[in-house]
Amino acid sequence: MSAVCRDRPRCHGIIPARFASTRFPGKPLADILGKPMIWHVYQRARACPDLCGVTLATDDQRILEAARKLDIPATMTRDDHPCGTDRVLEAAERLGVDADDVVVNIQGDEPALRPELLTELLSPFDDPAVQVSTLARPLSAEEAQSPDVVKVVTDAQGLALYFSRALIPYPREGAGDFLGHIGLYAFRMRTLRAFVGLGPGKLEQIEKLEQLRLLEAGIPIRVLRTEHCTHGVDRPEDIPRVCILLREQGLA
Repeated sequence: MSAVCRDRPRCHGIIPARFASTRFPGKPLADILGKPMIWHVYQRARACPDLCGVTLATDDQRILEAARKLDIPATMTRDDHPCGTDRVLEAAERLGVDADDVVVNIQGDEPALRPELLTELLSPFDDPAVQVSTLARPLSAEEAQSPDVVKVVTDAQGLALYFSRALIPYPREGAGDFLGHIGLYAFRMRTLRAFVGLGPGKLEQIEKLEQLRLLEAGIPIRVLRTEHCTHGVDRPEDIPRVCILLREQGLA
């Protein structure tokens, strides 16, 4: 059953899920407390009251069949997409999403996703000027040192100035104020089409961060601060930690 949309533009959640993965082949079907990972992600996403529907987008028949057995709305997409955002666009076009509607790219490896994060992500879209939103959380100075953690700096209105794996802003004197980027995105449908149509930008290729494509093209990204964290699954050894989180949240 789909959640009920509010008065803002219709908001559609799409979960890209591909079978091939260098570090964890078959990750979307990994068993977590007796259910495949995609089931957990779908259940968490559909609990967000701001989404009028959630659809899985995959390139693999095994994932599609598993989704159908679990009553997860799913669509098959091409297998040659360079990134998940391209897959999300194809799925959104198959669903007939209107140009002014909002599409949320929900990472398929977040089985402990908090629905509140999606609500925060969608909160600025009552403003018709907002084209893209994403999330960030406060970082400690120690966390900010890691190149595995993407940092973001914003202007006074909360628009992204830059994303980097480097330490930004660099604290020349005293302590810094660091924000860690959370890789959830919401796009107006027309902006999602523009993003994919642009192709990789120079900064994107240097930093290996696709969101820089938008900034290079002059498309503003609204950054929402959150106190919530995400707990993605990158490798098989991450699953026990996620199982503990799900039990703590009463979702086992």
